[in-house]
Amino acid sequence: MSRQLLAMALAPLLGLFILGIGNGFLATLITLRLDAAGESPVVIGWVSSAYFIGLALGAVFNDRLLLRIGHIRAYGSFASLVAVTVLLQALFFEPWAWFALRLVGGWATVGVYLVIESWLLTSGDQKVRGRLLALYMISLYAAGVVGQLLLGVTDAMGETAPFMVIGMLASLSVLPMAMIPRVSPLIEHAEPLSPMRLITMTPTGVMGSFGSGLAVAAVYSLLPLYLQRIGLSVAQVGQMMAVVVLGAMLLQYPLGRWSDRHDRQIVLIMIGAFCALISAAMLLLPLTTWVLAALLFLLGGGVFALYPVAVSHAADRAPAGALVRMSQGLLLINAIGSTVSPPLISPVMGWVGDAGLFWAFGAMSLFLVGFFAWRRSVRPAPVPVAPFAPSTPMSSAGAELTVTEELVLGATEHEYVEDLSNVVPEVEVAEPVVGPPPPDEPHIAYYQDGDDTDQLTNDEREQVEEPLDSDARR
Repeated sequence: MSRQLLAMALAPLLGLFILGIGNGFLATLITLRLDAAGESPVVIGWVSSAYFIGLALGAVFNDRLLLRIGHIRAYGSFASLVAVTVLLQALFFEPWAWFALRLVGGWATVGVYLVIESWLLTSGDQKVRGRLLALYMISLYAAGVVGQLLLGVTDAMGETAPFMVIGMLASLSVLPMAMIPRVSPLIEHAEPLSPMRLITMTPTGVMGSFGSGLAVAAVYSLLPLYLQRIGLSVAQVGQMMAVVVLGAMLLQYPLGRWSDRHDRQIVLIMIGAFCALISAAMLLLPLTTWVLAALLFLLGGGVFALYPVAVSHAADRAPAGALVRMSQGLLLINAIGSTVSPPLISPVMGWVGDAGLFWAFGAMSLFLVGFFAWRRSVRPAPVPVAPFAPSTPMSSAGAELTVTEELVLGATEHEYVEDLSNVVPEVEVAEPVVGPPPPDEPHIAYYQDGDDTDQLTNDEREQVEEPLDSDARR
């Protein structure tokens, strides 16, 4: 990666890391404080859901504001609003006031992510998106781990100290973005594919994205409640949540690479079965500290791998011109799953007890296993068109960031071997042919485990990139 590219990406990544440290333990802190105050799991679930409602609303509407006022001013506005909502939570302890503040905070937080992800998106072309995405993921997960570990430290300083620290971090995250040159990258308003188009194109991708939203939101909002009620201190809860995030960080890529070499539907079935097995172990095994940490590490790896593998499966089926809109649509499906998760699962914890969280996890996982197995019997998965890329996008720009050069070229090649004209009718696709394309038509070999793009000459690469970039931006 060139120094110039790294310099452009450094400021948004540093801002992401600083903000992410505070945001990493805020959800855990709110759950623990509400539980300590005697609030029911249902109330905790609704307050947690407010944040994800804000995320979903922001994912739909925030890009309009960004286009109007520019990246740097938008970042300062959103980050300041995050700081204000957090500090107000330290002043007013009332669940429904916290519901409103978390709603606004979620809306502002996804605005921050939109600025960061769109800046990274326009920092380089599709050739370097894979490396930018890797730096983004490292920053995001590293901040999450550090934040969870700070939970016990800040909580020991006093009741309001954690909120003050988070507010200060949100304010400090403005500095890296404020000091970069006054250049505002251009973005386009997102128009994701409709849910019906997505269901027609990739039922497995839609269900995987929705199920991932259900599971990940429950991990962030209700798992801390379970951990505190089994007797862990605030510091220990933070440490266990850090283990979950660490498992997500370290296991997501190996599971994804496994899906490159096998049927992705089989991998999704195995991930669902794995999560069901971990849920059963949490219910049946004696939970010593080390056993609990090991199970949570594995749970984090399985739960957080579900979404990127499902998106990779969907991309194997999509026409090149629909990749960006498909990714943005699946992101909204994921946000809807996150929104409904806490209100759906928290009553189970009220009826069954604290272990109801893992009864719900197990039931969701088994349902996904059954659905994925049914879809595989109806329509086997296509051959992967590009290598797996770990991803946890938060905004429409982040969804586009996952559409790399390899993915677009692989999807274009796929159009030559399968007629995809009726998958997304309004998107132009290549004319299907029997056998390889004509010799005078630039293309790459269908994805294999290796760098097939090297087979293109410089002239051919220039001919391919321009139309592909315009299609992906559509």
